Amino acid sequence: MTFTPRVVPFGERALFVEVADAFSEDAVAWSRAIADGWESGGSGVAVPAYASVVLRYDPDVLEASDAERRARELIAAVRRGTARSGGPRLIEVPTRYDGPDLADVAARSRMSVDELAATHAGRDYTAYFLGFMPGFAYCGRLDAAIVAPRLLRPRERVPAGAVAIADGQTAVYPFTSPGGWCLIGSADIRLFDPSREDAVLIRPGDRVRFVRT
Repeated sequence: MTFTPRVVPFGERALFVEVADAFSEDAVAWSRAIADGWESGGSGVAVPAYASVVLRYDPDVLEASDAERRARELIAAVRRGTARSGGPRLIEVPTRYDGPDLADVAARSRMSVDELAATHAGRDYTAYFLGFMPGFAYCGRLDAAIVAPRLLRPRERVPAGAVAIADGQTAVYPFTSPGGWCLIGSADIRLFDPSREDAVLIRPGDRVRFVRT
């Protein structure tokens, strides 16, 4: 990457690291690597996003200047390829293509229902970041042939496990909640479970594969 990462204070307990000036697959990988290195080094909790990562720390343990120094050392290590990182994992999501919007999305995309399901399941996706609710991973990119804008009127109740698409991305709803994405399937999978050692099943940077069942 030619962009020089920018490190700035983010409140009194965190740093904001901008790794790129625009979203890209490389930016996601950098954010994940920096987050992994920050957490595995015991510096604190990291929250990666599309092209940035927030690095939280305890000011009673780590001075702000030391936190910034560690962040810049970690960026240099990522640039060299020597940062500690678990790397992307492959998460498979067994999926039934039975969502209430499946037929409408297929028609809009000029596909049959089976073609739409095959197209959605026919590639691996990258988890860009977590947001909206715990465990909700924004994944992309969808095949450009799939046309799925957000709903003009969001549903008041989307069931947990609903497989959804919108605006070039795909996701699975971790909990029953309101939602405005097109629902094309369902999955029996627990995306967030605080009783697990790692409460979140899908982490930013992971590869996600939807497997037809």
